[in-house]
Amino acid sequence: VAAEDYVYFENSSSNPLLIRRIEELNKTANGNVEAKVVCFYRRRDIATTLIALTTLPTIHRELFLSRQLESLPATHIRGKCCVTLLNETEALKSYLDREDAFFYSLVYDPQQKTLLADKGEIRVGNKYQADITDLLKEGEDDGRELEKLEEKVWDPSHPLTEKQIDQFLVVARSVGTFARALDCSSSVRQPSLHMSAAAASRDITLFHAMDTLHKNGYDMTRAIAALVPQGGPVLCRDEMEEWSASEANLFEEALEKYGKDFTDIQQDFLPWKSLTSIIEYYYMWKTTDRYVQQKRLKAAEAESKLKQVYIPNYNKPNPNQLSMNSVKPGLVNGAGVLPGAPGQPVGLGRACESCYSEYLRSTSSYQWYSWGPPNMQCRLCASCWTYWKKYGGLKMPTRLDGERPGPNRNMSPHGLPMRHSGSPKFAVKTRQAFYLQTSQLTKAARRVCQDLLRSRYLARHPYIPVNTAAIKAECAVRLPDMSKKPPSLKQTVRKPLESVVRYLEAHPCPPKSDPPRGATISMGSLTPIKSTPILNNGSPTILGKRSYEQHNGLDGSKPKILAPQWEIMAKRVSEPSRTPSGLQDEVHELD
Repeated sequence: VAAEDYVYFENSSSNPLLIRRIEELNKTANGNVEAKVVCFYRRRDIATTLIALTTLPTIHRELFLSRQLESLPATHIRGKCCVTLLNETEALKSYLDREDAFFYSLVYDPQQKTLLADKGEIRVGNKYQADITDLLKEGEDDGRELEKLEEKVWDPSHPLTEKQIDQFLVVARSVGTFARALDCSSSVRQPSLHMSAAAASRDITLFHAMDTLHKNGYDMTRAIAALVPQGGPVLCRDEMEEWSASEANLFEEALEKYGKDFTDIQQDFLPWKSLTSIIEYYYMWKTTDRYVQQKRLKAAEAESKLKQVYIPNYNKPNPNQLSMNSVKPGLVNGAGVLPGAPGQPVGLGRACESCYSEYLRSTSSYQWYSWGPPNMQCRLCASCWTYWKKYGGLKMPTRLDGERPGPNRNMSPHGLPMRHSGSPKFAVKTRQAFYLQTSQLTKAARRVCQDLLRSRYLARHPYIPVNTAAIKAECAVRLPDMSKKPPSLKQTVRKPLESVVRYLEAHPCPPKSDPPRGATISMGSLTPIKSTPILNNGSPTILGKRSYEQHNGLDGSKPKILAPQWEIMAKRVSEPSRTPSGLQDEVHELD
């Protein structure tokens, strides 16, 4: 194996192999070889709440990249594999057809427990690309004023000679050295005259001198006077001079860890520096002797590092390996005679938990391995054991999933159970709850800005956008005036009880006609009987207590099929002994 190879690492005899990318190979003091690797995670390694972010069906081939580095002994390498960034133009089946092939599309952060998309993307759109205007006809003016689009900073036809310009630049350097001698902070950063003169000779001083000469019409007398104005000499600094030695060391440490990811460097190492300052300092730092020395040291280290190492085949027996002679036929995997997969003949011993091949039949597998909890006594054949170690899952759903009742329909999305790869436990996707709390300013805006907010109109038109910034600004203007005279509240006029009683006596309830015998019931606001059946999935009600199976999302037994109550009521209507008043009371009880 060599650097940049994707390899399998084994850290446990029973767990799946780890997938890592080798960054570099180092030789330790005792002669062993260690590999500095980048970690990749499987689905079974991340939280269940993050699995909902990816919906790809090839769960055994999907990995999650991380920025985490670790060192592992090279003796734990068990083979090579291939990991590629997911290509959306390719079919997922192309990854399944290749042996030891994996893909990734998301980046996992083990510390923050986040799952984000990889930053590698093509920037397309008006935000990143210029809008190309239509081609102008020959002789047509584009309408642009070139004087406004560019600024002249140097005139090559000036009257000064090269010697005069060099003399002026020497004067500018001298002024810069004198300005640093007067500045207290500069005397601390450059304690010697040699360091101050070197700082004054940087490009920022020369650019300022040439700009001053151009602005003063290439008049040497006026330009020198502009270098030393009334308040003292002009001091020009760049980012190399603004940064302290400790900040420079932090930047080099961050650059070693993150590379040229300046956003992460700012967030984790230099939050008090602006992104513009960090980028400007980086390109100035690349011109220093320190950068050249570090580049030479890294090149020498790369030459001394191991290019590749030879890993022999690992032939030691696995502790999970089962011996065919040491197991009694009647005690294999639980009971003596157990059925295999649907459509397969009955054999001795429980089948393989992945492909359901029989344990005691010599033609099924040359070797068997213990899998899962010891008390479950589950087995895998040699082919499925290799699949489990490489891909972290089983070829087919385990038999343990079929023996357990499925989850409640109401507790799983779309009525489908969800299962972790290689684990018989069920998991349910939890939905994030939220609470919308209204601020005091929003509550006040309902009263103060009723003419702008129009809450009733917006309630009937929920898709009309609301300019909250304008309402908030107007509310802040009106609020001081409204606090002096509070808004008048409309008093609710309620009629006395005597008038309500007199109205009800004068307008009694009209008598309702009895329904014809044998017809369906339709009384006032009661819902008529519909042709659709009433579903009863055994979902827990609000008032009644829930059983253990309902509380845990499992249906332990089939729910009893209850006859719809309205059908029972329709049968009672046809009975001749039922009176209309009694039927109406029963209907209200059912409602």
